[in-house]
Amino acid sequence: MTAQLDLDVAIEAGDWSDDEAVAIRGAVEAALVAAAHDGALWDEDDEKSLLDQVMMIEISVTLTDDASVRVLNRDYRGKDAPTNVLSFAALESDDGASEFDMAPDMPLMLGDILIARETCQREAAEQNKPLLHHLIHLSAHGTLHLVGYDHMVDDEAEHMEQLERHILAGMGIDDPYAPIEDQDVETGQ
Repeated sequence: MTAQLDLDVAIEAGDWSDDEAVAIRGAVEAALVAAAHDGALWDEDDEKSLLDQVMMIEISVTLTDDASVRVLNRDYRGKDAPTNVLSFAALESDDGASEFDMAPDMPLMLGDILIARETCQREAAEQNKPLLHHLIHLSAHGTLHLVGYDHMVDDEAEHMEQLERHILAGMGIDDPYAPIEDQDVETGQ
C-alpha cells in the first residue's frame, strides 16, 4: 500500500495510555497493508485495490468507554449493550470498487472505529491475554470491517480470522482465536 494514512486516534473517555494509542495506530496500519495485499476493495478495471490507487486514506479511531459504545450499539445495531469494537464504514461494501470514482487528490475516507475500554479490559482478563494484545487485535479487526471484511457467514469469518492471525503474527502476537490456556496476562507467555 503506497497511500499515506491520515489516522486520527482520539481519546474520548476512559483510562487510555499513549502506548496503547501508538499500538492501535500500528495495528490499523498493518491491517490496511494486509487488506491491500489480500485484494480488499478490489477494482476490476485497474486490477488493484483502491487502497493502492489513492494518495491518502483517512480513518478515525475513538478510544472511549462502555457507556458511549452502548448508546451507539443501541442506536445503530439495535443491541442495548456495550461491545468491544464498533466500525462504521464509509463505503457500503467492496462490491462496487470498480465504479468508485473520486478526484485523484481527494483522500479515501474509510470510516470510524470506536473501542470500549471496560469491555476490552474484561475480555482480556477472561481470555487470559494482555490487554494491549487484545486492543491490537480489535483495532485490526475493526479496520478490516472498514474495507469490506465481515464474519456473518462461516467462509467469510474464517477468511477474516485467518487474515487477523497473519496481521497479529507479524506484530509478534499469538493467535487470538486459539483456545485459552494458562499464561501470564502481563507478558502473554
